[in-house]
Amino acid sequence: MSRLQGKVALITGAARGIGRAFAERYLAEGARVMIADLDVERARETAHQLGCESCSLDVTQQSSIDEAVESTIQSFGRIDILINNAALFTAAPIVEIERVDYQRIMDVNVAGTLFMIQAVARQMIAQGQGGKIINMASQAGRRGEALVGVYCASKAAVISLTQSAGLNLIQHGINVNAISPGVVDGEHWDGVDAFFAKYEGLQPGEKKAQVGGQVPFGRMGCAEDLCGMAVFLASSDADYVVAQTYNVDGGNWMS
Repeated sequence: MSRLQGKVALITGAARGIGRAFAERYLAEGARVMIADLDVERARETAHQLGCESCSLDVTQQSSIDEAVESTIQSFGRIDILINNAALFTAAPIVEIERVDYQRIMDVNVAGTLFMIQAVARQMIAQGQGGKIINMASQAGRRGEALVGVYCASKAAVISLTQSAGLNLIQHGINVNAISPGVVDGEHWDGVDAFFAKYEGLQPGEKKAQVGGQVPFGRMGCAEDLCGMAVFLASSDADYVVAQTYNVDGGNWMS
């Protein structure tokens, strides 16, 4: 459990859920971790519980991105790994999509990912020792869904951005790859379930039970199911892996 010994990781949206699981696993693997989140109090609490550092981060604000990078440098002196985990979800029929919801999702899921890559890549280039950047995509980015047009489009953009950034930054020894989860149980999916209950006339929990039963593995995923891939992509074992998006979804999608 020391594949990331001495590495410094900045993880966005890590106060809870998948991001927190990544932080906990990275610490166990020997990394030093900065938890960056919009929910500053929750981030501090999580960092205190795990024994790492935290900072405020709003990925829609360039000044906040720059401050989070600077906070990480001040705390640890460098950045070796970035996980772009911060994201939002929304759902609505195409004829009911509001421009404000579209803009909010794209600002966080796409622009937030892009400008975090940019800020951290600049730091990694200055350090001169390469690095690893991991974006969180989704199986929703592999296909369209009738009620999830904006979110699907945002995650498709993350996959495409991973490819472009990966090809561009590997000349500096920076590997950019992505993880594409399937249906992951937890706080996030409780919100997703509520959207489907509203638009499909389902009872709370009914959609979650449906999608969980359709996973070939036999259950919904959990945050810990994604940690092995997150460690691999951040480790030296992935030095020759460039611009790829890996499905970690219990067999839900093959590509």
